[in-house]
Amino acid sequence: MTGAQGLAEPKELLLRLLDPATRADPYPLYSEIRERGPIVMPESNFAVFGTFAQCDEILRHPASANDRLKSTVAQRAIAAGQPARPFGQPGFLFLDPPDHTRLRKLAQQAFAPKVVKALESEIVALVDGLLAELEPGAEFDAIAGLAYPLPVAVICRLLGVPLADEPQFSAASGLLAQGLDPFITFTGEVSDSFSDRLEAGRWLRGYLHDLVDQRRGDPREDLISALIAAEEDGDQLTEDEIVATCNLLLIAGHETTVNLIANAILAMLREPRHWAALSSDPGRASAIVEETLRFDPPVQLSSRVATTDMTIDGVTVPAGDSLMVMMASAQRDPQMYDNPDTFDPDRGPIRHLAFGLGPHFCLGAPLARLEATIALSALTARFPKAQLAGEPVYKPNVTLRGMATLPVAV
Repeated sequence: MTGAQGLAEPKELLLRLLDPATRADPYPLYSEIRERGPIVMPESNFAVFGTFAQCDEILRHPASANDRLKSTVAQRAIAAGQPARPFGQPGFLFLDPPDHTRLRKLAQQAFAPKVVKALESEIVALVDGLLAELEPGAEFDAIAGLAYPLPVAVICRLLGVPLADEPQFSAASGLLAQGLDPFITFTGEVSDSFSDRLEAGRWLRGYLHDLVDQRRGDPREDLISALIAAEEDGDQLTEDEIVATCNLLLIAGHETTVNLIANAILAMLREPRHWAALSSDPGRASAIVEETLRFDPPVQLSSRVATTDMTIDGVTVPAGDSLMVMMASAQRDPQMYDNPDTFDPDRGPIRHLAFGLGPHFCLGAPLARLEATIALSALTARFPKAQLAGEPVYKPNVTLRGMATLPVAV
């Protein structure tokens, strides 16, 4: 169904965004959203923005809040008797200052430059170990064989989560990642997986509470132990805040860097000259990573809540309404980039929104860049003639969009 000017109706566009059929390539749909202009849904208390200028302004705007409890929809639900936070204390990403500032500062120690640098040799060894299992001429799943196990091992090492327990919490993490999708916002209904996600969230928090209890009696060189020490030093960090912080970082470690590495592999294999160029010049890896972050970002969208009336590109969003920020759309905006739908690592220095902006800029950005750079350099150097062995299969996630399988012949 289209309007008088040939543009799809807003509701149709948003429902198509949730449709699994668009997961493999949502970018034509993002183009339609940009062409149509901001989608304003006053009856549902939200608006959707897709150009670079719009998204950049929202992410920088002082009236943009991350705490969902500040939204009109959330306050209405609370007034109706629904629990304010059904999944418990949120991670600092979903809080605003001063709580966000305090919690982020404590978590930041795990991602300090000296800590990230110290991990480099370990990341190299992990990558070499994973690739050593492959024989030239073989076919392997680049997700299961490299993109997934590497960042998961690193985040487990940082947090102090036993890697042996990873199979138990990976499924829970995957379900909780789906909770970031704007299903309720776009449809007004909870998704079919809501009860499963609620159960997964309770299990994972219980698991982390148990781990905190273990670290109280047996502290180690890890983030959980450091957060406990901060609490005991009078930093007023509650156990729920420790668990919520670890919960956030664990889910992020399971999803985002996995997608970054996999998306870069896919982009290069679809343009083999870039694969060949990197295989002979590992110095190109950082440009490959940055262009992947622009061209096919691991986090496709985000949202903010207007704490006061906000006017973005001539559109007024009332206080309490949500603003959907389509970063993946913004990074294909022809007003910002030449040939935006072309994967071009040689386009030179670029601005992108893949890690966010301002106080919520991604804490793990340096680590993600390091892991991806090492993994992509090693993979292309070892297997310079690799090829796609079939089409990838995508997970259902909209926000943390990524592949479930990526067959590669090495």
